[in-house]
Amino acid sequence: MMMQQAADLDLEQALNSFDRRQRDAALAELLGRYPQAPTPAEVANLHCHTFFSFNAYGYSPAGLAWLARQRSIKLLGIVDFDVLDAVEEFLADCDAAGVRGSAGIESRVFIPEFADREINSPGEPGVYYHMGIGFSGGAITPAAQAILNELRQQSAQRNRALVARVNAYLAPVVVDYEADVLPLTPAGNATERHIVVAYIQAAERMTGDPAGFWSERLGMDRAAVEKAMADSPSFQNTLRNKLMKKGGPGYVQPGHDTFPPVEKLNALSVACGALPCAAWLDGLSPGEQAIEELMDLLVGKGIVALNIVPDRNWNLPDPAAAERKQRELYKVVALAQSLDLPLNVGTEMNSFGQKIVDDFDAPALAPVRDAFMDGAYFIYGHTQLGRNLGIGYQSAWAKSYLPARRQRNDFYTRAGKLLLPGAAGKRALSAIQPDMEPARILAVLEK
Repeated sequence: MMMQQAADLDLEQALNSFDRRQRDAALAELLGRYPQAPTPAEVANLHCHTFFSFNAYGYSPAGLAWLARQRSIKLLGIVDFDVLDAVEEFLADCDAAGVRGSAGIESRVFIPEFADREINSPGEPGVYYHMGIGFSGGAITPAAQAILNELRQQSAQRNRALVARVNAYLAPVVVDYEADVLPLTPAGNATERHIVVAYIQAAERMTGDPAGFWSERLGMDRAAVEKAMADSPSFQNTLRNKLMKKGGPGYVQPGHDTFPPVEKLNALSVACGALPCAAWLDGLSPGEQAIEELMDLLVGKGIVALNIVPDRNWNLPDPAAAERKQRELYKVVALAQSLDLPLNVGTEMNSFGQKIVDDFDAPALAPVRDAFMDGAYFIYGHTQLGRNLGIGYQSAWAKSYLPARRQRNDFYTRAGKLLLPGAAGKRALSAIQPDMEPARILAVLEK
């Protein structure tokens, strides 16, 4: 028994290898050892970053698919910063693991209409975390690829400029972006969190007393630094806040030319048959206090869904703060429903301490739980019908048969509830012709 457990642990570690062949082999062997999937619970996490951007726990697409299967998570979705590198692998792994999967992209954009108001990027007026969800993994058009290339290039340029500024402050502890940062990623898409790890490693190599070095450069008591260093995730967050966020030596206030306009990310999503998706933080910023104005603006620019991270909006130690954020959560969910914007909910998993899945049984989430699950089924239904039959939300078929937003939402939600994952779902879809009417498709799926 102990030997089997050790072998399973080795395979689960191999799931997160940077080598795709190792990931594929490990997943196949685990599925062979445990062919019977646990019964999934009625929970969803459709906002998980993979290691193609940054996952705090190191999860690859294969690792997340296996995690969802083992933790009985019914619907799991990935969202990576600036890249679609994980989409095809993740959806294929979900098929193999019998998990209902979806995939997307996240980036920061600039909204000139809110240039003087902070929205969902703290301390940065006009800057907005924005998403595209429901990618099918199909061929990417040249126009979409050009946007992806631009996002990657802009990110790399910002990272190199950040490293140059932090190097100047931390010298003689310096890092080389190509030699020290990029090897920490599987496909060259580094984030601030990778850069932080590179600096921690550099201080270990280049100083005889890392704690003393960080104490001096961060302006912190040595004992406090030593305590922080004993908790690696906490220390990484401390360095990122001290060095790279507002007030730190690496920080430069972004402007309209720092990030692409929101229309560009929307165009990328639509070109790939995916869904432009707004993102909501907690309702407290000046921009989000004007949430009706913001959503009207973004709907006009093409969004069809809204992302929420529920845990940051109710699960707080301060009862007063929790109550206020709960009110804002209920308010934005009601607004989304009035605008026919399905919800994409999840935990992100790109920062240490974030949950594997939200607590869907929490009393605070009871009033919005159905909306959360309906949104997850909607995205899954769109993904599967788009991926297998070319009749996703943005298709000519959908525009012809389901011209109204609410009609489309209801159809893809119902389809997502009926469609089983993996081979069973593919068998059901094989009985559908892409010219069938919506009611006929649902009737076939109900059999």
